[in-house]
Order: sequence, then structure tokens, then C-alpha cells
Amino acid sequence: MEARTALRQGPVPLAVRMRPTSLDDVAGQAHLLRPGSPLRRLASPDGTSGAVSVILWGPPGTGKTTLAQAVAGSSGRRFVELSAVTAGVRDVRSVMEKAREQADLYGVSTVLFLDEIHRFSKAQQDALLPGVENGWVTLIAATTENPSFSVIAPLLSRSLLLTLQPLTEEDLGLLVDRALEDPRGLAGRFRLAPEARAALVRLASGDARRALTALEASSTLAEDDGAGEEAPEITEELVATAVDRALLRYDRDGDEHYDVISAFIKSVRGSDVDAAVHYLARMIEAGEDPRFIARRIIVLASEDIGMADPQALPLAIAAADAVQFIGMPEGRIPLAEAVVYLALAPKSNASYLAIDAALADVRAGRIGRVPMHLRDAHYPGAKRLGHGKGYRYAHDGEHGVVEQQYPPDELVGRDYYLPTGNGFERDTAARVERLRTRVRGTAPDAS
Repeated sequence: MEARTALRQGPVPLAVRMRPTSLDDVAGQAHLLRPGSPLRRLASPDGTSGAVSVILWGPPGTGKTTLAQAVAGSSGRRFVELSAVTAGVRDVRSVMEKAREQADLYGVSTVLFLDEIHRFSKAQQDALLPGVENGWVTLIAATTENPSFSVIAPLLSRSLLLTLQPLTEEDLGLLVDRALEDPRGLAGRFRLAPEARAALVRLASGDARRALTALEASSTLAEDDGAGEEAPEITEELVATAVDRALLRYDRDGDEHYDVISAFIKSVRGSDVDAAVHYLARMIEAGEDPRFIARRIIVLASEDIGMADPQALPLAIAAADAVQFIGMPEGRIPLAEAVVYLALAPKSNASYLAIDAALADVRAGRIGRVPMHLRDAHYPGAKRLGHGKGYRYAHDGEHGVVEQQYPPDELVGRDYYLPTGNGFERDTAARVERLRTRVRGTAPDAS
């Protein structure tokens, strides 16, 4: 045991040495650890009857393996661990047979932890079903990919899906502080500069394993750099050297956050594709939430490109969906594709200006009554009130357009959408003018 706790002694990484042995020591995931929750019932030695198989879905480093092993350590049940990377159908069936024997002969329940279940084929996942369905094992499966696409439906229906969230900066700070002082970790042998602590938390991007790995590497450099000192200091510079990357001055709640996202938006709007990709890279490298970046890209597609290229918005939404589906770091690729497309696309804010102008009129009280011929005429008594009288069905007109008043009287002739001459709007502008003159009757013969 002493060999595992001494600094840099043996091959066991700091992240493994610091893994909690009970759910009470787990940092983060409070929404999954409330009293009476499925994980709490699994961890209770007398909670076998309430135990249910679970699938833990979340990004790397959020504690899936930690939760499974903490459950095992707390429950006292027989615990078996398999990895989908190395296990096959024969291994699964062997575990199931052994679990059935233990349950039948000794009344011992088995918890099976299956890591990376998304790597299992359909046949391998099918082999799990008898054990889960008959209660021979309580399955705890972990995956970084959406189980709706990577886990077979029969197994999903027999398990409870629990979603893990990226660790907060407070959670990561707690883990770093604990590892610095805990006898299993660095045992108080180092001092950690506040700037270095902030850098470790920032670079971890919600991943506990990454934070502890960087701390361990930094401590190695600090020990060499401060040879002979009683408590060598881990500095921000040592952290940067250990992880081999520049420490970006980027506080997600500070000025740099707003400056970089502002420069990113303006670069896309200004059609500077290289600057746009640069600022995207800065946000990704600093650990910005990719969902935040994706949301900004969607807004850009509508606000600054709009009808100049109607494909910009579907592409931006597809990139956001792709990031949600595949996660990071691969998610950087669809984000970059969307950013390049948007930066190179023709620009128009006409749709954005149109809705804001319409909203301004509505808020100023320029609304008026809906014309009688456009009002709902389907309910009893509506026609007696004159609703729908004189309405002209557009499809009966040439080109599907008829002369007719659509806005309230107060807004007749008010133009909100003013298309530019850019991209797709070059054709749209001419069509808008033809439609307005035909609908309004200012040039009845226009087509």
C-alpha cells in the first residue's frame, strides 16, 4: 500500500491513485448522487432489490469509471469489470454464467462494469441481455457516445440512462487541491501557485483525468527544477511546459472571453476566413464550451448571411448537431467547416433588419386589426360577422399570386424586408419587387 501512495513510486498514475472509494468522495455529478438515486441504491449493501442496471453517458474524464468503482467499493457486492476494447462474446457469457452460479448457490449479486459499451457489436450486446433481464448481474455501462445510436434498444429499455456533465471549475479545483495534499497523491510535498492552479483547471476543460495528469507532470518538473527545496513550487510556466501548450489568457467569465468571441463574430461577418478560424482555434484551445460556439455560429448564419445564402443556417445547425453527437475533440472539424463556409458566404442582414423593424412597429402600437377577409371563417357565426368575405385563394391566380390586401390598414405599403444585391438575394430582390407590385396591385400585369 505504501508503494502506491508515495510520490512517483510505481507505475500507477496520479489520476488512478486519487480515484474515490465511495460516492461521498466523488466531485461533481451532484444531480446523480442525491439520496435515493439509482447510484445511491446500487452502492447500498442492502439495496439489491432496488438496484437497476444503468448506462453512464458523458464526456471523457467526468467520472464514469470512478462512479462504477465507488459503487463497487461501497456495496460489498461481487464486482466484475470488462472493457469493450478487449472483451468478446465468450468473456461476456463467462461472466454471466459465473454470476448466475453465485446468485443461485450463494445468493451473491454481481455488479458488471462494462467500459466503452459503444465499442461492442450488436452480437456482443445481445450476450448481455439474459444476465440483465434475469437479474444475474446489475450492469453499469459507460459510454462517451449517444446510447440512442450506440446501444441496442432491448438493452436500453432494460437500463436507466444517466447523463454525466463536464466537471465545473469548482469541481476541478477541489480535485487538484485534494491531490496536492492527499497521502495517495502528492502528499503535501509541493506548493501550487494560484496562477498554476487556475491554468490546470482551465486546461482540463471539464476533464478530471486531464487535470490530474497535468498536475503530476508539472510536479515532476517542479521537483527537478527545485532540487533541494523542502516544498518546490509548481508555477504557471511549469504547467505550460508540462502540457506542451501555451497558456491562453482566456477567462470564460472575463474580458478575454468577450473580446475573442466578439473578434470571431466580426471576422466571420467581415469575410476574413483566416482570422475567423484563428479565433475559433483560440476558443477551442482555451476550453470554451463547444455548444456556446455552435450557438454563435447558428446566430451568425441567420443574422449576417441570411437569405444571401439560405444553406448557411442548415449547415450551422448540422455542425451543432454533429458536435453534440461526436463530442470533442473531433467536434472541432464540423465547427471549422461551418466557420469556413460562413466566412466565405455572401452576406446579408436583411432578414435580421426586417424582423427588428416589424417588432419596433408592433411595440410602438402600429398593429391594426386583421382585415375581415383574412379572419378565420370556420367557426359557426363567423360568416355572419363578415369573416372571410371577399378572400381570394392565392392558388387560383396566375403564378399562384393574386392582388389582395394582407397587412392591417395602418401598415399597407410598409416594407420590412429589403434584400441586398448579394448572393442569392440578387435574384430574391427582383422577385420581391415583382410580388409586391402584383399583390398590391400597383402593376397588375407584372409576372
